[in-house]
Amino acid sequence: MKYTRLTKEQFEELHQEFINFLATQSITADEWNDIKANKPEVAEQELDVFSDLVWLGVLSKVQYLEHISPQQIHLFKCNEKQMRLIALKIDKEEIDFTTKVGFQWLRDNLLSDDIEFFNANKPYSEDKHLDIFKMIQSGANITKGELFQYFEKLIGQ
Repeated sequence: MKYTRLTKEQFEELHQEFINFLATQSITADEWNDIKANKPEVAEQELDVFSDLVWLGVLSKVQYLEHISPQQIHLFKCNEKQMRLIALKIDKEEIDFTTKVGFQWLRDNLLSDDIEFFNANKPYSEDKHLDIFKMIQSGANITKGELFQYFEKLIGQ
């Protein structure tokens, strides 16, 4: 398995897609019930293959990621060959970007000397999708990129 198995809730949401997936493998509902009852290891493999297909579909569409922690914001644009990073860092422990108050402080004090901006590019490893998946596993969220685009304009890049 390349990524991670979908949760029970995700499988329930994707019930129809899973049925279609089984159909592409010529597995009927009765055959699936038989596999689950008599060959659980085969059923597990099918769940894993389906999970990887779903993840690949999601990961191939990711354009932006963001990871916000109390004193840092990492914004990523997932280009074809490399990832672009815009990062903000503050050394004031009383400011927490993950709260409304902290984020409002950031908006009101963008030009403060307390905020450091970083800008970098990072090539992907041999597997772009796995790189993105690992970032999601470590806490990054898929976004539409509004925050990235805002800061991109702000820093003039």
